[in-house]
Amino acid sequence: MNKENKWQISEPADSEKVERLSTEVGIDKVLADLLVKRGVETFEQARAFFRPDLGKLHDPFLMKDMDKAVQRLHSAIENREKILVYGDYDVDGTTAVALLYKFLSRFSSKVDFYIPDRYDEGYGLSSKGVQWAKDNGFSLLITVDCGIKAVQKVQMASELGIDVIICDHHLPDESLPQAVAVLDPKREDCNYPFDDLSGCGVGFKLAQAYCQRYGIEFESLLPLLDLLVVSIASDLVSMVGENRILAHFGLKCLNENPSKGLKAMVELSGLELGHLSVDDIVFKIGPRINAAGRMESGRLAVQLLTATDSTSAMKIGEQINNNNNERKNVDREITREAIKMVESGNCLACKHATIVYNPNWSKGVVGIVASRLVEAFYKPTVVLTRSNGFVTGSARSVQGFDLYSSIESCADLLENFGGHVYAAGLTLKEENLGEFARRMEAFIESNITKQMQTPVIDIDAKIDFTQITPKFFRILKQFQPFGPGNSNPVFETDAVCDDGSGRKVGEGGKHLKLDLIQEDYSRSIPAIAFNKCEYFEYIRHGNPFNVCYSIVENYYRGNSSIQLRIKDIQEKEEDI
Repeated sequence: MNKENKWQISEPADSEKVERLSTEVGIDKVLADLLVKRGVETFEQARAFFRPDLGKLHDPFLMKDMDKAVQRLHSAIENREKILVYGDYDVDGTTAVALLYKFLSRFSSKVDFYIPDRYDEGYGLSSKGVQWAKDNGFSLLITVDCGIKAVQKVQMASELGIDVIICDHHLPDESLPQAVAVLDPKREDCNYPFDDLSGCGVGFKLAQAYCQRYGIEFESLLPLLDLLVVSIASDLVSMVGENRILAHFGLKCLNENPSKGLKAMVELSGLELGHLSVDDIVFKIGPRINAAGRMESGRLAVQLLTATDSTSAMKIGEQINNNNNERKNVDREITREAIKMVESGNCLACKHATIVYNPNWSKGVVGIVASRLVEAFYKPTVVLTRSNGFVTGSARSVQGFDLYSSIESCADLLENFGGHVYAAGLTLKEENLGEFARRMEAFIESNITKQMQTPVIDIDAKIDFTQITPKFFRILKQFQPFGPGNSNPVFETDAVCDDGSGRKVGEGGKHLKLDLIQEDYSRSIPAIAFNKCEYFEYIRHGNPFNVCYSIVENYYRGNSSIQLRIKDIQEKEEDI
């Protein structure tokens, strides 16, 4: 079922630059090569990279409309107007709402928040939400992580006497909503120096600007950075520039002094304060927060993230944790059904694309299932279900293929759609389903290349185990926080063996726990290989193999050790 991965080693960086940086900073050439590839070429740049500085954040007033937003917000606070913070139901949206709600509550007791219902209202600013704001006497509505395309809804708000400030980070259409202020670094006419902030990041810049304008200590914003790092990590925005600085200090806040709600999430995720990484957010904390909006209500997530005492935080946290367990059961079952449909040919498309439809599937997990099907079959994938009288669903792509353009080519068949190159959502009438699948399949067949149909693992460097010294790992750890644009380096080591203690672990023995040895290296290095049980017999018999992996810190019950997280295994062909 899984396609064999192609291993691709990146070209080494300019050797003179690597040599110079290695000497100046006093580090291994492999690490110097990784830095040069990240645009770090001098001692000064290396210092800035390894020592993020909050003083290097950009002036928030460089963002178009920031002055208008701050002025209107101050007027609302001064005149004791009711302010509504409105955001999406995913992690970025709920952390953004929590951040602004907590910030504004310092200055006003007339602040509330609103999260739309995924099933009833769908994504973004809704008519129901605007009407609720009017019925409850709100005169200022601030959207976070949504609103940039809500031209009609903002018009509706205006007609009802509600001013709107938009804080968004998605790509705008040609015409912007007629709001009091539109904060979005991706605006064509916005010259803000960094355009890849998360939605929560844009909300933070509004708070920063307010503090700057009205003489409030910047330090008062630091306790909000735990929310911000959760959004940056979960929303997969690039981990460079301003995001890297904010994420660095956000992790520090999350590890040392998290809010009551996030502390509850850490405990319920089985994690330990002081040792949390971006991976822990992406794989443990983020999915739990997301589960509230998938299975029940995103409002629950904001209640958790704004909780002021440990007891209520843990109570809400347990409810969200139960939502997550339910979500896992549901998405596991739907994934199983979907794979069976594809394997039996009982799907709308399965040659160049994977398109499956079941009207009874839960709308809240179709995006996760689409990602799982891409892993299983490595094809552009659309998973559809039925909701509110329409067929609706999520699409996920493979590396290099613009799935959004294939959906756009079927625009005449769709009620609405949105997203980007690799992920999208869409809604259509059931009678258009067959034609949609036929045209998607044809478009993908015409535009996908053989290269795009082969999963690629990008490898940064080939090394021997002798090079993984304590100093090497200590410096590598300082490359964190990892994320897009600054990913955890992947290394290749050839001709390794297990020392004989290798075993299957995890549910159904899907994963491998190994202790790897290499000739000329006296010690073994612990390794974990997720979903690689098919190699167990080969490895158990002492056969040599090649591995590609990232190096991580494994922290367990007070003990910290180096562990290789294996991404792929290749059986070693015997030399002739």
